[in-house]
Order: sequence, then structure tokens, then C-alpha cells
Amino acid sequence: MLDKKRHLKAHTDNLKATEKQVGGDHYKSLKVQPIEFIQGNGLDFIEGNIVKYICRKDKIGECPHERWNKIIHYAQLGKEFLDK
Repeated sequence: MLDKKRHLKAHTDNLKATEKQVGGDHYKSLKVQPIEFIQGNGLDFIEGNIVKYICRKDKIGECPHERWNKIIHYAQLGKEFLDK
């Protein structure tokens, strides 16, 4: 957050980063947060994004077709990087 002079405000939040969510609550309602699953299972960036987008199925205002296109795109990226 910025103050009136456009400077960053001091961080005074006592919550852990895993206890809050910025920009909605579509992950907070899950039994296991995607970041905890991703980290706990040693998934890489691409695999983690696939998990993240799968978990967003109930995000209000997100087009299901766009969500599936993102999942497919990350899967294609994963296949492409296998050869590098």
C-alpha cells in the first residue's frame, strides 16, 4: 500500500503470509492452500501453476474456458521444456 506521498507504508500485519490472501478468497476456502500443496510436494513452477489454476474453479468472475486454456497452456509449456 502507498501513503498519500506515494511511499510504501510500513508492514504492520502480524498474520503469516499463508494466513491471508490478496485479491479474493478463492484459495482461503480450500482445505489445503495450493502453495502448501505445491511446496509440500516439491512441484516446480509450471506444475504449481497447473495446481493453482485447477483450484480456482470457484473463483467468481473467471471464465471457465479461460481457466482451462491456462491449464492446457501450462501443460504444453511443461512438455516443451522437457526437451530443453
